[in-house]
Amino acid sequence: MAKTKVKTAFFCQNCGVESPKWVGKCPSCGEWNTYVEEVIQKEEKGKVAWKTESSRGENSHSRPRTLEEINYQEQKRIDFSDGELSRVLGGGIVPGSLVLIGGEPGIGKSTLMLQIALSLNALKVLYVSGEESEHQIKMRAERMNVRSENCFILTETSTQNIFKQIELLKPEVLIIDSIQTLNTPYVESAAGSVSQVRECTAELMKFAKESATPVFLIGHITKDGSIAGPKVLEHMVDTVLQFEGDRHMAYRILRTTKNRFGSTSELGIYEMLNNGLRQVSNPSEILISQRDSELNGITIGATLEGNRPLLVEIQSLVSIATYGTPQRSSTGFDAKRLNMLLAVLEKRGGFRLGIQDVFLNVAGGLKVEDPAIDLAVCASIVSSFEDRPIADDVCFAAEVGLGGEIRAVNHIEKRISEAEKLGFREIYISRYNKKGLDYSKFNIKIKAFGKLEEIFRELL
Repeated sequence: MAKTKVKTAFFCQNCGVESPKWVGKCPSCGEWNTYVEEVIQKEEKGKVAWKTESSRGENSHSRPRTLEEINYQEQKRIDFSDGELSRVLGGGIVPGSLVLIGGEPGIGKSTLMLQIALSLNALKVLYVSGEESEHQIKMRAERMNVRSENCFILTETSTQNIFKQIELLKPEVLIIDSIQTLNTPYVESAAGSVSQVRECTAELMKFAKESATPVFLIGHITKDGSIAGPKVLEHMVDTVLQFEGDRHMAYRILRTTKNRFGSTSELGIYEMLNNGLRQVSNPSEILISQRDSELNGITIGATLEGNRPLLVEIQSLVSIATYGTPQRSSTGFDAKRLNMLLAVLEKRGGFRLGIQDVFLNVAGGLKVEDPAIDLAVCASIVSSFEDRPIADDVCFAAEVGLGGEIRAVNHIEKRISEAEKLGFREIYISRYNKKGLDYSKFNIKIKAFGKLEEIFRELL
């Protein structure tokens, strides 16, 4: 009897690139000593991990079709009781979609998915855990104080055993915690390796597409913040969500980095409590700190995350550089854009900031890339430099150009409405946003300017 030749290959554990031999430095990601030898065993002909009637029948021999020949009926999305997740997904989950959720250890990924599984009372949910025992999951559910008769718990890591239980239970939603713990017998490498993660994801994707069952995958991340495993993992799934935040702070942010069925600019905010995650329906209230008196260096900017207007607090500290080269530090704001705004303030505004240390912070742990907060950043820096506070009932929504001009921003009506709803008295915008703006709809005082010096004469 002839011996079967074992085929092996080397995979980078950081980016997933395959190589026929070991190399010290990965030519793709540049990391050193990340190549590990893995045994590759091809799936035997006739054996498949998941079979359905459709896969054995008509779809097994597909043929090219024109768009007119394809019968299409718009599928109704599954709407969750969790409004934040539904918003991030684009209005609910599409049947048959594969969703990957990544985040730091201990950030609350398992808590979020178990909470969602328990809240779907009308649907049969299978929660598969390869990291926790049944008793540990029961303890977490008791802490949340949520009951559900349609949520089933399975502690298993073998994909073959998982699919056997799926055939018996026929769940309407499947949750895997986590994809790095699963293993398939068709690949002879350790769980969490590049080959195992890729093959297990392919089996789950086949199941999701053929059975129209939505599947959620929880994924680990590497030290640099990317999803652990091969990069092809993010290409295979339909949606990639990032659950982020500081573990020492109560608030968590759910972002979309890829979404085939909706916008990639939506954002959901949660607050971590002892009994689970609470949805934050009005994030502007938590992003603006409550203070008893007016302080210099603090302003409020109106930004937009997707279609959601937010008011964020900008904090600045400007002091004389006593240790040689002035420092420029920013948290939650692009450092290069900060340097650009400082140059504009010095050249166009006449403020001598070249010998000053400048520290900037966006309160609440939010990272803002919207240029509409440029004016709030400039006003905050000047307020700290001049040691003169700006009224706490004034906010800003405008971009600053290199010539010191105040540029218009999009969706200005949403920003003004959000400021009015939170009780602000005045909002400073660009005069180029006045076109088509109906002032009579708002009870907030709207001030429009064209140059930076005009605003500073008004404020200071």
